[in-house]
Amino acid sequence: MRTLISEVEIDARVKELGAILTAKYAGRPLTILGVLTGSIVFLADLIRATSTPLRVALIQAASYGGTRTSPGELSINNALVPDLKGRDVVILDDIFDTGNTMVGLYEAVREFEPNSIKSAVLLWKTARTEVDLEPDYFGFKIPDEFVVGYGLDYNDEFRHLPFIGIMEDEDLQQAARQS
Repeated sequence: MRTLISEVEIDARVKELGAILTAKYAGRPLTILGVLTGSIVFLADLIRATSTPLRVALIQAASYGGTRTSPGELSINNALVPDLKGRDVVILDDIFDTGNTMVGLYEAVREFEPNSIKSAVLLWKTARTEVDLEPDYFGFKIPDEFVVGYGLDYNDEFRHLPFIGIMEDEDLQQAARQS
């Protein structure tokens, strides 16, 4: 596996994003809405890097599953979303690929009548974007490669890696043998 973004680079950028959110939302009712499951590591680190009071909520959205490396139909489960009416919401996801997931999330969150909706992602595959929406905040622009680590997975494996890695054929073959 090749390292695309190191643990040190991720740590520095997450701290920068935390400072940006702190300045932007100081004195405002902020909720960071993490998208399960890929954003969990990013969510935990980002809220520790943000020094303004905030609420944390979770929403489930999936268009990839198992060993899929291309998106399928989007499903959203908002059963865990608390009252967002009148709050500023930052939807936090691990990766902005085609953008279709984020568009679906914006539509789902609008129903809760928040004051504002913004998006933040760790990774943005600019070459694959299919929608007019762009992330408001992002950690890194990356090439069109299948990546794992720091919460991103392949067949629910590799989320634990502290860096972003590009899986090579031998990694995929080894993962297939282990499942």
